[in-house]
Amino acid sequence: MSSPVDNAELPKLPENQKSFAGIPEAVFVDDVDAFMALEENDSNADKVLRKLDEQHSKYKMMDYSIAGRRRRLKQQIPDLMKSLDMIEVLKKQSEDQETQFLLSEQVFLKTVIPPTKTVCLWLGANVMLEYPLDEAEVLLRQNMETAAENLKCLEYDQDFLRDQLTTTEVNMARVYNWDVKRRQAAGQAST
Repeated sequence: MSSPVDNAELPKLPENQKSFAGIPEAVFVDDVDAFMALEENDSNADKVLRKLDEQHSKYKMMDYSIAGRRRRLKQQIPDLMKSLDMIEVLKKQSEDQETQFLLSEQVFLKTVIPPTKTVCLWLGANVMLEYPLDEAEVLLRQNMETAAENLKCLEYDQDFLRDQLTTTEVNMARVYNWDVKRRQAAGQAST
């Protein structure tokens, strides 16, 4: 599998798994005749193609989900960086500082920020907590490391998933071509 993600940077994969999300691996159909002769396939190309199409649809859904999670993480990391930068500014601040902040779109409000030893962090789900600056910095750095690690795992899983999609598409094409050849041979035998 050709992956742009360096495996040395990734956490260890769960035992007996090839992806972090537990994505099932698509088995490449090397010998279509032997594959179609299996009892569960019963030489029924339509049935096999339906199963492969269902598997392909599941992979597409997983890909959509992973892409959304990746997008959210890619937005979260710059926000965490901005928060860390702001904590550094607050740590260095020794006197009142005049600033403007966005009240609503195109509406700014002038205010004075006095020196502070605490900061309020938005944790989500309508929860905001006040932390000392040092604790807030530690929490944000941990969140940043976790987000970066999760992003690497998602990128790895997305690459793995693309390989499974490709394998499934090739399998579908091979089974379809096998069925076309079988029908052509049956048509020639009857004439």
